[in-house]
Amino acid sequence: MRFLDANVFVYAYYKPKKLLTEKEAQMKEQAKKIIANVSQGKEQVLMTVVHVSEAANILKHGLSKEKLTVVMRGLFMLDNLKIIDVSRDQYFAAVELGEDLKLEVNDALAVDVMQQNGLSEIYSFDEHFAHVDGITKLL
Repeated sequence: MRFLDANVFVYAYYKPKKLLTEKEAQMKEQAKKIIANVSQGKEQVLMTVVHVSEAANILKHGLSKEKLTVVMRGLFMLDNLKIIDVSRDQYFAAVELGEDLKLEVNDALAVDVMQQNGLSEIYSFDEHFAHVDGITKLL
């Protein structure tokens, strides 16, 4: 099982307003492939409700309400996507961890949840995950 960061959804679904660079186009294709594999049950992934919400909050600017509803509903119906709750105390601990690791709080939350669930791999385009001990960034 791997952690799935919200930004993978952004790259997969967001419609660009400008021509993408070659690197951005490759990232979009990678994201689409991951989302397709998850949707088809080929990948076991984990997210928190915070990261699902983060994806929804960004995608609402690029997708219609109807399309966003279809995407979000589909996520919750996948057996191979585990979405876990986060308590107030867990989120506060992520604030502290983020300060220690120099990460934004939701990224620190991903690290904390990964550690708690014995995960070491993350699908993310955020480069700072590559500098966290014990975490392998796959994109």
